[in-house]
Amino acid sequence: MSPPGSIVFVVDDDPSMLRALARLLKTAGHDVETFASSAEFLARPVHAGPGCLVLDLKMPGLSGLDVQEALAASARALPIVFISGHGRVPAVIQAMKAGAIDFLTKPFQDADLLVSVEAAIARSISSLADHSERETIETRLRTLTPREREVLPLVTQGLPNKQIAAQLGTSLQTIKVHRARVMEKMQAASLADLVRMAGRAGISAEDSFSPEGFGGGAVRRLPPPR
Repeated sequence: MSPPGSIVFVVDDDPSMLRALARLLKTAGHDVETFASSAEFLARPVHAGPGCLVLDLKMPGLSGLDVQEALAASARALPIVFISGHGRVPAVIQAMKAGAIDFLTKPFQDADLLVSVEAAIARSISSLADHSERETIETRLRTLTPREREVLPLVTQGLPNKQIAAQLGTSLQTIKVHRARVMEKMQAASLADLVRMAGRAGISAEDSFSPEGFGGGAVRRLPPPR
């Protein structure tokens, strides 16, 4: 059974193949949407939930590789399973290098397609969860004050409070307060949890982050405190 909210999108210009794929996938418990052309699929509003794309390689107009490129350019993270009766090696290599889950040559076994679709949906779910976690971490990071943003990377490097205080030119008690507030605002259950979140956000000991940087991924180096 397909996870709730997930959709398998199928794009193929062969009507009989499109019907057969839809029937197979629905029988396996998936919600399916079919498209007779790449342009028709790309015109569909972005699906916010999990899913995958079963995509024919060679079609009139935009090819499957064109669709893959368009999705990447628009940041639409939708895992792709390519199907084709024209699976030449260069095209296969290009598709896989660009992140395709699988490349099946027609005629293929039904079981092989279903296995690939399950793998693609699993990747989609993982990707969405990863994106959601990153957004949560970035939201928490925006609540930190400028000084707390300086303290955070030093804490995650395992430096003791006394050394952090000396490096930032402030008192030990002040660092203790900042450290406690960082843990609270980041909702970190432990130092290890804080280190994990900092790693997810790409924070190193040399980096400090501005509130407006998160969401766009901008990073700026703060001058040494005076």
